Amino acid sequence: MTDNTRTPIAGTPSLLRAINDRAALELLLAHGPLSRTQIGSLTGLSKPTASQLLGRLESAGLVLPVGTTAGGPGPNAQLYQVNPAAGYVAGLDVTTTHIRTAVADITGNTLAESLTPTKGWPAAETVRRTAEALAGTVREAGLTPGDLHGIVVGVPGALDPVSGKLRYASHLPGWHSPKLLAELETALGAPVTIENDVNLAAVAEQAFGAAQGCEDFVMLWAEEGLGAAIVLAGRLHRGFTGGAGEVGYMPVPGAPVVYNVRRKNSGGFQELAGAEAVLLLARQHGLGGGSTEAAVARALETPGAGDEFLDELAERLAVGLASIVAVVDPELVVLSGGTVTAGGDRLRALVQDALARISIPRPEVRSSTVPGSPVLHGALQRALASARESVFSTH
Repeated sequence: MTDNTRTPIAGTPSLLRAINDRAALELLLAHGPLSRTQIGSLTGLSKPTASQLLGRLESAGLVLPVGTTAGGPGPNAQLYQVNPAAGYVAGLDVTTTHIRTAVADITGNTLAESLTPTKGWPAAETVRRTAEALAGTVREAGLTPGDLHGIVVGVPGALDPVSGKLRYASHLPGWHSPKLLAELETALGAPVTIENDVNLAAVAEQAFGAAQGCEDFVMLWAEEGLGAAIVLAGRLHRGFTGGAGEVGYMPVPGAPVVYNVRRKNSGGFQELAGAEAVLLLARQHGLGGGSTEAAVARALETPGAGDEFLDELAERLAVGLASIVAVVDPELVVLSGGTVTAGGDRLRALVQDALARISIPRPEVRSSTVPGSPVLHGALQRALASARESVFSTH
């Protein structure tokens, strides 16, 4: 007779220590400076074990003593925080007109941020000039490129995991080498991850924006181009070739069907609600030209024609969203990008109402709440997650 009973495998002391150390570091990141007693209480560890844990982390250079508690009964307790110098990361937001760069320490504090125009850059010099732009930001942060543990680059496209080439980015000269990732790592001097810009904006929304605490959501980005990010069960869905969310090419009612999407064209949804379509709609309502953000802002201040423009824009956005939510059925839709954020809560409410009229799934629609560049914030978040996994797991 076979004995099917199995003896439980106990964790080794070193594994348990590593788990406890990582838990303490995450608590310090989330809550700020904590005392030995507070760490023990939050982790369930005894005071002696918590003391040993903090001693290990301090010896490894991962935590620092930062003053003491005050005002309570008994002696003041030593407080500890994660050592900001334990690691550094960089994020880049690449667009057709500029590159935003930022450097942060391991706690997530941004040390320096810069904006570099790219107009006139020769395609052959793109990687070198990108490296120079980042190097300037690194120097501003008081660091050297060798201090960086990782770099995440947000681009308006997707890196094909098989070919290594950037797809959906014909409008981005200088970024199409089949060895792009290796070239960037050589030039920038640190491990590089390339990620779709809209996906990174969704990472930021989930971390500390409108989608915080939400496991299933879609983010629609409307600016020069249209894009979407899809988060399912808390994880980004990139698709087999990295092209999930490239909704600018999506056929939609009210726009011509494009039968050869490999040729340069705007695609179905793009022709309905992309920047050129929005500006044309604004001119048709007497709202002038300029940027889509300016046109939407003028519409908010122009009764009559402005109301009609916003109603139609909301209907167009809802048509594309209806196709997406019919497949994904998300809990939430987040609107981001200059075109829609310029419309504020009024445009958001119009999109919510329009979507409810034409779609059986009726997710809540929220506006982005991430300040500044959501793409850059998302790039830093991704870089920090990787750096912490590396730094916190190797002491």
